[in-house]
Amino acid sequence: MRHFIRLLLIPGVVGWLLGGCSEKIEPKPTTYSQLLTGTEKKTWKMVSLQLIDDGNASSVIPVAQLNDCSTDDVLTFYADAEHKFEASQNTNICYPKEPDIYVTDDWTLVNATASLTFYIPFFDGKYLSTVKNLTANVLTIELYFGGINASYRVTFNSTTTK
Repeated sequence: MRHFIRLLLIPGVVGWLLGGCSEKIEPKPTTYSQLLTGTEKKTWKMVSLQLIDDGNASSVIPVAQLNDCSTDDVLTFYADAEHKFEASQNTNICYPKEPDIYVTDDWTLVNATASLTFYIPFFDGKYLSTVKNLTANVLTIELYFGGINASYRVTFNSTTTK
């Protein structure tokens, strides 16, 4: 019986001592908004546009083919409590007398409805959009305009990973 107690007691005490020294690892999953903002901030650039009219989708139009300097602009979403947002001129300067960052605003993401509100330079305004796809590198939104059965599908690629 004494031998049996030693067999149970010694491994139990050793396990307790070693188990008390280890740190419990708890994974921190990426939140949906972190795909948009990264852990600090993330910058996106519009890469394509598609028109969907009465259920019929046009071909995907690379924005490089459009003659609009705002398609070169970059959008930065911050992971701060204020949800800071900035629109900046990129290599194509649309407003030479304006500062590089020409819009500072905020953004709103609602997970339940997959809606994202932010300023979009190409449309020159702040819009409510539906998120169609959001990964660490690709953001695709759809913009609906009331009264017509048409929408724009816009795709952005991430240019930073912070």
